[in-house]
Amino acid sequence: MAVYTPVSAELLAAFLARYDVGELVSSKGIAEGVENTNYLVDTTTDRFILTLYEKRVEGGDLPYFMDLLDHLAARGNPVPPAIKDRDGISIQMLEGRPACLIQFLPGVSVTHPTPAQAFAAGQAMGRMHAALADFTRERPNSMGVATWQPLLERCGADLDSIAPGLHAEASTMLDTVLRDWPSDLPTATIHADLFPDNVLMRGDQVSGLIDFYFACTDIRAFDVAILHSAWSFDAEGRSVDSAVGAALIDGYDSSFGLSDAERGQLGTLAKGACLRFFLSRAWDWLNTPADALVTRKDPLAYLRRFQTYATDDLFP
Repeated sequence: MAVYTPVSAELLAAFLARYDVGELVSSKGIAEGVENTNYLVDTTTDRFILTLYEKRVEGGDLPYFMDLLDHLAARGNPVPPAIKDRDGISIQMLEGRPACLIQFLPGVSVTHPTPAQAFAAGQAMGRMHAALADFTRERPNSMGVATWQPLLERCGADLDSIAPGLHAEASTMLDTVLRDWPSDLPTATIHADLFPDNVLMRGDQVSGLIDFYFACTDIRAFDVAILHSAWSFDAEGRSVDSAVGAALIDGYDSSFGLSDAERGQLGTLAKGACLRFFLSRAWDWLNTPADALVTRKDPLAYLRRFQTYATDDLFP
């Protein structure tokens, strides 16, 4: 989450008047993440998230995301569908950008997950995958394996301003992953971004899965690899918690499960996850507007994760 587009109190109040949600009490920009503009909105009846879609989220993809959330919610998954206005419309325009008012879910995003919380997160992903078995809409992965080489080329030599020799190092890692990338694993609808800050917890239970704006059709086990790379390391990518990683896989196994072929490729998929997030974060690091209220995240943390996956067997 981030704030790129300011929205005045007057404009927000007029926007809320389209809905049966009460009157505006307060709003606050949320400065986490890098993708969209988000506000926490309190009204006289409830609490909501207002999202204005920026950068990588295309307006034409929003019906897919809304249908996906409705599908999951109807099957009991803890996801926040968009609120419809009095005319039954969920996708609006605000300050020249597509916008949605989204139900607020209670819970907190953990910074240092315990194995019990990791088990619950893996279990929630498995239940989500099971619920999506009959979801028929498809969307190509806008940050999938085919995009990594072009994105590396767009970053180019500017990567060396982040760290000396970074472009050459990333190129070597990418060559390794592209050589080994699997082509015969099952594909399905995946979240593709289930970081701890996209999972809401109440104690050791998952109360919400949020931010589905990278959801797509891709290798299903890639979702598990992204989850593992996001949850098993500290924020700097310098240390790995093997107990958390094992709990994630155990939780997923308990609600959905991995085939032997998928297990055998988790190392390669996890290295791919590291490259995907290194490249997008490097691009954001180099291109984030100076006046944006946004939390930039260190791209090097994901190269450190890659190096650990390359040397250690984290998927016994």
